[in-house]
Amino acid sequence: MTAAKAGVVIVGGGQAGGEGAIALREGGYQGPVTIVGDEPYPPYERPPLSKALLLGEASIESTYLRGGGVFAERDIALKPGIRVAAIDRAGKGVGLSDGSGLAYDKLLLATGAVVRKLPLPSADLAGVFYLRTIADTLSIRERLTPAATIVVIGGGYIGLEVAASARKRGAAAIVVEVADRIMNRVVAPELSAYFAAIHRGHGVQIRTQTTVAAIEGDHAVRAVRLSTGETIAADIVVIGVGIAPDTALAAAAGLGIENGVKVDEFGATSDPDIYAAGDVTNHWNPLLGRYVRLESWQNAQNQAIAAAKAMIGQPAPYAEVPWFWSDQYDLNLQLVGAPLAWDQVVRRDGGDPNRFTLFYLAGGKLVAANAVNNARDIRPARQLIAKGTPLTPGELADPGVRMQDLVKR
Repeated sequence: MTAAKAGVVIVGGGQAGGEGAIALREGGYQGPVTIVGDEPYPPYERPPLSKALLLGEASIESTYLRGGGVFAERDIALKPGIRVAAIDRAGKGVGLSDGSGLAYDKLLLATGAVVRKLPLPSADLAGVFYLRTIADTLSIRERLTPAATIVVIGGGYIGLEVAASARKRGAAAIVVEVADRIMNRVVAPELSAYFAAIHRGHGVQIRTQTTVAAIEGDHAVRAVRLSTGETIAADIVVIGVGIAPDTALAAAAGLGIENGVKVDEFGATSDPDIYAAGDVTNHWNPLLGRYVRLESWQNAQNQAIAAAKAMIGQPAPYAEVPWFWSDQYDLNLQLVGAPLAWDQVVRRDGGDPNRFTLFYLAGGKLVAANAVNNARDIRPARQLIAKGTPLTPGELADPGVRMQDLVKR
């Protein structure tokens, strides 16, 4: 294969890989584009896995990126169910798990992340799951009946969304969290307390400052033994203790690795012909003035678009205030910002006990915001974070002060 026909190869069939391919075509790139993904599906979005798909309210096909048909329409070749085994940087090619290979002009790494695993006795029993793929969700959903009891290890977003979905399906749910509160890494204590009360109000049991000592059973899980000595009968265990960037392929190829594949604001790695995007990256964010690794829908989409543009000579820096969301029961939680620290939290009420926004201040400037059923505050909050506008706690707390007026000043 000649260099002219090599085109762009994208490693990873998730959202970042799919969005990157589409962006190449939308940017006018006419060369070959090939996505190699190890799952037997076209590129899909992961947020529904712990919510609508787990509840049975959505089909597998509904998770496909832009309906799935966009790839054939844009002449983007898909190689599902195949893994890239190695990158030959000198020869500008990749070796595939089926023994074949592909040459590339440019390579986009969108390998995403792998689940962090716990070294627990009997963690390989039937009924014990990590949730990262469609297959994981379908397997959990099959067992998630009203008669089931599920133990969720980890009180982060994924764990809490799984617990909420379990309660909606009528199953009993227990959350085990090693920290002293749920969602402890990313939100203020008052928001942790609020969501803990919501979950308990829906019948979820929450054990904090507790670890799992062992998973017990014969061929299938039957119980979970906690560090407190308590044993909980369980039909399903879902372990959700975070993810780690899938850097194995990049590291083996000698690319720069530092808490992910290290890239600049254009998605460029230490090799000028290799870019990376999504959960696998640790990227320079000009707005935050530091490197940051994000695990979010927004980052997978927008960083991939920026990388694709840079690959075809249309560079535009990826510089955005991070945004995340989580749906639990009838509550929509949206978060903007990725602060390392803050010195004050201010609450703005939205006219309902379950509608409010928390603003995080550092040195009199907004560094983050959490909105519960109050999405209208998110866009102006992002603008205020980006601008670095000096603010007072009083004006942020006062619902009579329009957020847009703060942005304009």
